[in-house]
Amino acid sequence: MAITLSSLRDLGALRFDEIIDVRTPAEFADDRLPGAVNLPVLGDAERARVGTVYKQIAPFEARKIGAALIARNVARHLEGPLAARPGGWRPLLYCWRGGQRSGSMAVILSQIGWRAEIVTGGYKSWRNLVVRELETVPASPVILLDGNTGSAKTELLHLLAARGTQIIDLEGLANHRGSLFGSSGEQPSQRMFEGRLAHALAALDPKRPVVIEAESAAIGHCRLPARLWRAMMAAPRIELQVPAGERARYLVSAYRDLTLDTARLSATLDQLRPYHATERIMGWHALLQRGDYTGFCEGLMAAHYDPRYAKHRARSAVRREVLAVDSLDPAGLATAADRITALVQRGIGAGR
Repeated sequence: MAITLSSLRDLGALRFDEIIDVRTPAEFADDRLPGAVNLPVLGDAERARVGTVYKQIAPFEARKIGAALIARNVARHLEGPLAARPGGWRPLLYCWRGGQRSGSMAVILSQIGWRAEIVTGGYKSWRNLVVRELETVPASPVILLDGNTGSAKTELLHLLAARGTQIIDLEGLANHRGSLFGSSGEQPSQRMFEGRLAHALAALDPKRPVVIEAESAAIGHCRLPARLWRAMMAAPRIELQVPAGERARYLVSAYRDLTLDTARLSATLDQLRPYHATERIMGWHALLQRGDYTGFCEGLMAAHYDPRYAKHRARSAVRREVLAVDSLDPAGLATAADRITALVQRGIGAGR
């Protein structure tokens, strides 16, 4: 039986025990349905081989080779990761689009007695739903959480979520902290980022506002969809105003991984050479060499980040609610989250 997905919400409503992506490891690494596991029926090289035979020799020969490879790979899955699955196990399978790979595995699983079903149109149908979701303006009123570098915006977002406020953590979806120094591991592909974002947007309650951190049009190498970016630029903002010293101390703690890798930190700093005089860059390097990370953060904010934030805000005429935050310790953050929650509930998102 084939399952047709008409919206991104459909996947969560289906009662399958497991979602299995039977595509190659490379296809799976680029993007996949949320929660899917990869049990490829053809490896990357195997798929390339079958495709070459199909084009250069004959489709019939390619299908014979493909069937033999699929049978061997499915057998390995049955003897390995699927060996302990019970009789009532119900998997949902998908491949790229045509259903040949997922259909082949589903036939074998069904013959065993499992209720295996496939996604009509495979990954391609899911991707079409993602694109459609990203081409629409968010139904929920958007509120931006703004503030200069080191204002603990991301941590505050999660404190808001704990208080029942709808949020979208763009930096979390992109696995990046949103600045030159913000790399926090391998980022997802653009397709995977868009899939995560579309899934988050589809889960929103349109009757309630959603708080999003103010970002540039790209987070690392992940680009925001044009419609969401325009909605964010037009959205009202809650602007955090935090003393520079407090922000510097917070950054030293939040970027502890960088302070433990001074070579990486120095190399990243050198990427700012096109924007600042050599004397200033060397002064920042001297602070790093002395281990004065707080002084380094204060200097970088004052000369690089804060002026850029100010220039961007000067071009914007959106409604702002300024929120002074004196401390970013746990108590100060909790108080700030309570105050932001009250502003959101008051209706700043709709301009009421």
